[in-house]
Amino acid sequence: MISLGIEGTAWSLSVGVVSGEEVILLENKPYVPKEGGIHPREAAQHHSENIGKLIGRTLSRINPEDIDVIAFSQGPGMGPCLRIVATAARVLSLKLKKPLVGVNHCLAHLEVGRWKTGARKPVTLYVSGGNSQIIARRGERYRVFGETLDIGIGNALDKLARYMGLKHPGGPKIEALAREGERYYELPYTVKGMDFSFSGIVTAAQKLLDEGVRKEDVAFSFQETTFAMLTEVSERAMAYLEADELLLVGGVGANRRLQEMLDTMCRERDAKFYCPPSSLMGDNGAMIAYLGLLMYRNGHSTKIEESTVKPDFRVEDVDVNWD
Repeated sequence: MISLGIEGTAWSLSVGVVSGEEVILLENKPYVPKEGGIHPREAAQHHSENIGKLIGRTLSRINPEDIDVIAFSQGPGMGPCLRIVATAARVLSLKLKKPLVGVNHCLAHLEVGRWKTGARKPVTLYVSGGNSQIIARRGERYRVFGETLDIGIGNALDKLARYMGLKHPGGPKIEALAREGERYYELPYTVKGMDFSFSGIVTAAQKLLDEGVRKEDVAFSFQETTFAMLTEVSERAMAYLEADELLLVGGVGANRRLQEMLDTMCRERDAKFYCPPSSLMGDNGAMIAYLGLLMYRNGHSTKIEESTVKPDFRVEDVDVNWD
């Protein structure tokens, strides 16, 4: 069985095709702003101008008749971007006469991670631009045991990068600067149970820059502080849930320093640490295709009239009837 998935919740626009065994192909055309952050209307315009070409390239590499299901990111995300993706998915479903499945973007990150790593019942640390959450399954639902109280870690990294004059995406640029850091400066460490906050840290880091502290040292201090927070709440969730697996997913999960800190923590507690390939860490169509395939195999489908977008779609809202 083969699934085609369309992702476009924010700046990434991607179409992927998967079977139950492998990622068959992946086509990406991200929106990169000339300056500043992501503007929803401009990102949606980019998606509108490019989604037809992306789907066309995909269908030129695979026989459309071989596709069994069309999946799309229904939310959470930026409303204007989501609507472009949903419209394209509806048109494709009707034209090819294939069933449609709207999927939760966050759950897609988690399930493609489980698929590609073999993790069974992990605590999942999901870190991206708009989201930072501690997720684990309980019964027929995934539950959020902790999350950011303000902005996602990816958003925080981007804000700091923009303040340094660096272009989007900021995370990889902050990571590169941090590797050259030599001195640690103390920054606010905000953890409340399994919840956490990043806005105050961004402001404090910006103040250090204003005082003339080297960018490299600010980036180093910022990463060490925020990643220590994420490692702490991950370990607390593992202890609370008596879990021996940790899965790292989301675009920020590609950061090698974060992976290193989480891996060290897991080894010290005799637990297993997992993260999928970097190509599947950021937002991508393959993860949407895989979750759509998984859901369709287990009796889920989306009627055209029910395929409206859900900008605030929570992972807890999805019924999970698979292992």
